[in-house]
Amino acid sequence: MKSLFQAYHLLILFSLTETTIATAVPRYAKPGCNDTCGNVRIPYPFGIGANCSINKWYVVDCHSSTPYLSALNQLEILGVNLENQTVTVNTPKISYCQNPVPNNGLTMSVDLGGSPFLYSKSHNKFVFEGCGNAVMMDNGSRVLTGCATNCLGDFVSDRNKCFGISCCQTTIPHSLRLYNVNITGDNGYDRGCGSAFLVDENSYVSEENSSDVPVSLLWTLSQGDIDQEVGKFTPAIKREFASFVVNSNKRVVPKYAKPGCSDICGNVKIPYPFGIGGDCSVNQWYIIECNSSTPYLSAFGHLEVLDVNTANQTITVNTPKISACQNSIRKSSKTMSIDLGLSPFLFSKSHNIFVFEGCGNAVMMDQGSQVLTGCSTNCHNGSRGDRNNCFGISCCQTTIPHYLKSYNINITRQAGDDRACGSAFLMDENSYVKGTFSEENSSYVPISLLWTLSEDDINNVSCYYSPGTLEVDLGNRTTMKSWKCQFFEFFSNYNFPQGNPYVGDGLNDTEDCARCKDDGSYCLYDTTYYYDADYLIKLKLSCIGTQLSSSAKAPANAEAPDFEKVPKNDKEGSGYLLIFIHSGISISIGVPFVVATSYILYKVIKQTIARRRRKRFFKRNGGLLLKQQQEADPSIVDKTILFTSHELKKATDNFNESKVLGRGGQGTVYKGVLADGRIVAVKKSKVFDESQLEQFINEVVILSQVNHRNVVKLLGCCLETEVPMLVSEFIPNGTLYDRLHNDDSPISLETRLQIATEVAGALAYLHSATSLQIYHRDIKTTNILLDDNYRAKVSDFGTSRFVAIDKSHLTTLVKGTFGYLDPEYFQSSQFTEKSDVYSFGVVLVELLTGEKPISLARSDEHRSLATHFMLAMEEGSAMSIFDAVVINEGSRDELLAIANLAMRCLNLNGRNRPTMKEVANELETIRTSHIASTAQTSMEL
Repeated sequence: MKSLFQAYHLLILFSLTETTIATAVPRYAKPGCNDTCGNVRIPYPFGIGANCSINKWYVVDCHSSTPYLSALNQLEILGVNLENQTVTVNTPKISYCQNPVPNNGLTMSVDLGGSPFLYSKSHNKFVFEGCGNAVMMDNGSRVLTGCATNCLGDFVSDRNKCFGISCCQTTIPHSLRLYNVNITGDNGYDRGCGSAFLVDENSYVSEENSSDVPVSLLWTLSQGDIDQEVGKFTPAIKREFASFVVNSNKRVVPKYAKPGCSDICGNVKIPYPFGIGGDCSVNQWYIIECNSSTPYLSAFGHLEVLDVNTANQTITVNTPKISACQNSIRKSSKTMSIDLGLSPFLFSKSHNIFVFEGCGNAVMMDQGSQVLTGCSTNCHNGSRGDRNNCFGISCCQTTIPHYLKSYNINITRQAGDDRACGSAFLMDENSYVKGTFSEENSSYVPISLLWTLSEDDINNVSCYYSPGTLEVDLGNRTTMKSWKCQFFEFFSNYNFPQGNPYVGDGLNDTEDCARCKDDGSYCLYDTTYYYDADYLIKLKLSCIGTQLSSSAKAPANAEAPDFEKVPKNDKEGSGYLLIFIHSGISISIGVPFVVATSYILYKVIKQTIARRRRKRFFKRNGGLLLKQQQEADPSIVDKTILFTSHELKKATDNFNESKVLGRGGQGTVYKGVLADGRIVAVKKSKVFDESQLEQFINEVVILSQVNHRNVVKLLGCCLETEVPMLVSEFIPNGTLYDRLHNDDSPISLETRLQIATEVAGALAYLHSATSLQIYHRDIKTTNILLDDNYRAKVSDFGTSRFVAIDKSHLTTLVKGTFGYLDPEYFQSSQFTEKSDVYSFGVVLVELLTGEKPISLARSDEHRSLATHFMLAMEEGSAMSIFDAVVINEGSRDELLAIANLAMRCLNLNGRNRPTMKEVANELETIRTSHIASTAQTSMEL
């Protein structure tokens, strides 16, 4: 047995040695060259020093651990991305705050002329912060893009909500080498500070008050650069290989559909995984119906299909124009998109733009009424929207932040404008820019949907190349994985293969590739980047010899060997030899023993990795800070419980979908049962801002000490997961929203008054009775829970913030829920305790009327419940919108007293609103009076 173990250990040692030989260490720079400068990786074709780069343009100087691009006036390098083919550099903020906005000012960018670099269209956006409008022009003064802003009150620019109120952003039309920026100040505003700039879209939030901004440059390689690399293996240039061997007598004809299925309907090609008819698609969602030579996506009420693109994995369909010109812009209107729900489709982030044509501003929101994006317009001299000049004058456009399943659009009319026509819509960017459709007087617009495939789907697909994965951005730093068949960006004028990679024999061969295969070799498409005319070509064909005999040739869909990690001297033959040696030794020792022992090792390694991950997350999420707090104040040890990830997984049955209590903009809440039998609610957040770590720990500590019968008790947290989880007491009777709007049994007026009084008391306690003021910032009926006795419990402190007693407000990113959001806070970004009062006022009106805060059933200007209620009060008809239960059980004086209190809470000037303590006292008086009058009436009966 001892000798057997020794033999096994020798096998493991040999395997590790073999793996090292076969895979080598990943290299980024040329041999003998450094690949890092400070914390920045410098991969080839860039290089630190002249002899380490592909040409002079890619020379990097490393000074004091900071890399600089020497050919471009020593621009600081922040990062190099081989996948995106970009280098991110710090560039001067070409129109900085000192440039006064009221005077037109023309400024010029860094000139990339003559270099192999361009300003990347895909990774940058154009931003203007100030009052007025800014346009980007080419060197011939032709307008390329731009946007406009409105400034309301004492604005504070909010770059995370840059949709037209003192800040706007938009895309650039194509890759540039040089541009100018012109800023025009808005009449009536004398502020002297404003700036417009191009900036990397992933870095925008971090460059405030800086004289430099990060910009991504696309780097390109010439044919000469590529030629000098032929025959060499250069690990720094990303390569994606697809190798296969086929019968040399067979020429593959490009195919698009499954065998026996039609691949065309009218003029539209229908490639698999889509299919005309149920048996021709990968699943029911991909079924296409062909009626009168027009294809329709049957799963969504027969949406007309305009195009299917297997390269970028999109399907373009005609969708209803959800805010058409006939919808008059009267103060405010809200409309909803089609819901992609449980389908495998999402509204594509990369291929759609959000467009508003009209006078005012339009925002796109998710189903939780969180603002996603938007833009604002000015209208002068009867000007009309122009898709070729849609930069803020009666027309604006912007991108969407991530992939979506559904969205709402809200339009607000520009003050003083009486034009009744305007429309906002999401649509395919290419169709809009190229004008391949006529949106005027049309009730439909083309939209691109990203289609995704599950692992089960991909198992039913015979990919021409080996399958790969696609990470889909869902926002809040969450992603989903979709499978895809590997594809390349083929261009017919370079004679590259054509067809469908989702069909096993779907692609044809080029002449060079066919000759290569005739010799029994591998045809290898190498993704090597170079720039030619208007295209970024990403394919280069190589013919790699093989020692396999003709009788052992692999099928056409054989999986490619991974050449990326093979050293150039061992590329041919040696990999196969090592594989055969490894296999022989393993079999001779005994496969069962090796498998069993390997499994044990796998489990041990997996547990070790998991334990280290938990420790790393615990430290990153503030575990050490919390321990310091506990050491400084031992009284909080028992009040702030640290749960382990194992405890919470077990409590929630590994976060089973059946345990979900609710989902919101901040995360998902699960019902759990702890080992001691306690029922708890576990909140699993979507995103965590590490810059707010210390504040988060302080909030956990303080909230765990908050003890009020109408505030949900925070029991503790778990810091061992990627995003911290909060554990609180479980409240069994659901939310006030569900009881008001989704329950057949109405709530009595007495219960409604009790709930309102308790919530007001809880907020008054948070505002003034704790050591620090706590602003909730998201008061709404879905965040008010009810126990078995209908006692109210204020919950969800995900957006709450703490403020020192001597401070009156908090300047912050605008967060909250549309319909409950304080207009003053929305405009100024300054949240005060009176902002919570406004939100509570909406809740009070909801209790009085039984209506939802936003309703599409009401006319445009009445869709907001707050506006609907205030207009009714002004007209003296408030009683007509009250709930029937409220009218039947309350006196006119009582109801008007509640209504007048709600009006004071909804005052547009926060200073004129009451405090929550005053609201709570007044409600308690009304409630006591109502109980007494009800008792008196009962006695008289």
